Amino acid sequence: MKPPSQTNAIDFDSAKLQRLGFGQQPPILERPVSLAQLRQQLNLQLQTSLEPQRILGLFYREIQRLVPLDALIYQHKSSDLRLEFGQRGHHSISYSLSHEGEHLGELIFRRNQRFSEQEQANLESLLAALLYPMRNTLLYRAATQSALRDPLTDTGNRIAMDQTLQREIELARRHMQPLSLLMLDIDHFKRVNDTHGHSAGDDVLKAVAASIKNQLRNVDMVFRYGGEEFLILLSNTSREAAALVGERLRCAAQAEDYPADGHTVELTVSLGCSTLLPGESAESLLRRADSALYVAKREGRNRLTMAG
Repeated sequence: MKPPSQTNAIDFDSAKLQRLGFGQQPPILERPVSLAQLRQQLNLQLQTSLEPQRILGLFYREIQRLVPLDALIYQHKSSDLRLEFGQRGHHSISYSLSHEGEHLGELIFRRNQRFSEQEQANLESLLAALLYPMRNTLLYRAATQSALRDPLTDTGNRIAMDQTLQREIELARRHMQPLSLLMLDIDHFKRVNDTHGHSAGDDVLKAVAASIKNQLRNVDMVFRYGGEEFLILLSNTSREAAALVGERLRCAAQAEDYPADGHTVELTVSLGCSTLLPGESAESLLRRADSALYVAKREGRNRLTMAG
């Protein structure tokens, strides 16, 4: 690989702004007298937040008093968490973080110059200050996510739906992109409970939720809206594209056999679809999807109806 070229050119406008205190990046503070002093400061600073981005951002900034870096990358796969700071360098050191057998993620330091043995030792010493804060923030994140999940189907619950829908409406307006909703209801679900029992009904709900997820993009979101109703939020999706997604979900549900009390049952679903109108509220968007679903059920079920 060709080594990066070095340049001595100076951007005088940027230099002037930095002298006046308008630089984009906050200046790294004067290097401390000792490693012990920096560790003490980190122990205090990293306890001030439960936000992983803030904790790792502070850590990335402060350790550069002692060990200059070009980038820090963190990931915790089971939490679906990945954060990057800085720009990638040619040389890297990676660490697997753990505390009392509990995995706390992977951390990678990168820069263009090789790390000396002393720098590696300093980094490993400073990592000790990160363990408790990261453990606390991961526990908090897990508890928060649990509060927003439906425990049976592992889809979002109504609280998560309300928060996400409002955010997605604001994003759709800001970026002038379409946003569509699908309201899905399992046809004659009561018959499953009455015939095979509620445990079998729970198994069917889980299987339907899994079937829905398998047909969607990673960016699409599924929420359990009611007993056997699911809401699917389709970002950057037009009315026509949402209709295609709805038909795909309907056909997939009809083609699958669902386990129920040692037997398999066939199911169909009905769907209502609405697409965000200019100036429309979240309540109106939901109401139109729900009304379209009602029409689909009234007209014979196992069909998709588009809101007017």
